[in-house]
Amino acid sequence: MTRFDAAEPIERRKLYVDAIAAHRERESGFLTLEADDAIVDAAASGTDEAVDGPDPGADADTQSAVLGVPWVQFGDGTVNLDCTESELDALKSLLEEFPAFKIDDLIRPEDAEGINVRISAKADPNRIAQFIDAVFLDVYELPATSRVWVAEV
Repeated sequence: MTRFDAAEPIERRKLYVDAIAAHRERESGFLTLEADDAIVDAAASGTDEAVDGPDPGADADTQSAVLGVPWVQFGDGTVNLDCTESELDALKSLLEEFPAFKIDDLIRPEDAEGINVRISAKADPNRIAQFIDAVFLDVYELPATSRVWVAEV
């Protein structure tokens, strides 16, 4: 891989496809994608950068800031992410648009906030990329121009 971040929708999806290809080529356990932490910092501080992102005045359960920087992992046909209860509801709604994706496991650790969700992704890299982008935009409610980084391949 020669690039590790993208902020425009089409470029982000290309980045995800490239990361999936690199992950498979390297036979790594998983790849990790993270939203740029500036959006979470802006939401927490209430600065203008977060105007299109999560509402700084909203209930903490509705914000990704509760769990830190939004991230998504992919490996061995599984998408893995952490979310709040309200984000889980948004994720379930999103899954209606992606019938090849199904929740395999929900883990609610007692010693941590949020829910870890594992989703089987029986689809090609392009469809997986569309799903991942929709998770960042619809579940985590990030602005359409949010930067996402490939944190690990």
